[in-house]
Amino acid sequence: MTDAPTAIEPLLARLCGGEITDKDYVGYFMNEYGEQLVFAQRRGQKTARLWHGDADWEMFLVDDRSIRLDGPMDGVITVAGLIINREEATWLSSCLAASRHLRQGHA
Repeated sequence: MTDAPTAIEPLLARLCGGEITDKDYVGYFMNEYGEQLVFAQRRGQKTARLWHGDADWEMFLVDDRSIRLDGPMDGVITVAGLIINREEATWLSSCLAASRHLRQGHA
């Protein structure tokens, strides 16, 4: 096989319609309903970008304080006003933890 593997960033950028480059920490998740989520954190930025296919790929800015359990409906998990389920929240929390060094400016 002579073809180099395709970088994931352009594929996910095309999927969600957002700007994602090889300078981003990128995460991808598909929930039990087949809905896709894309996470991208750029080095030095205080917030990351989140896209959710079920929200028409609208971009949400997120950080460590974005995931909330005290939204308008008791017990519902929200992030930046978007309702998400427990599995999505766990994945997003993992992405935020993994990209923390980029927000702090470490290599």
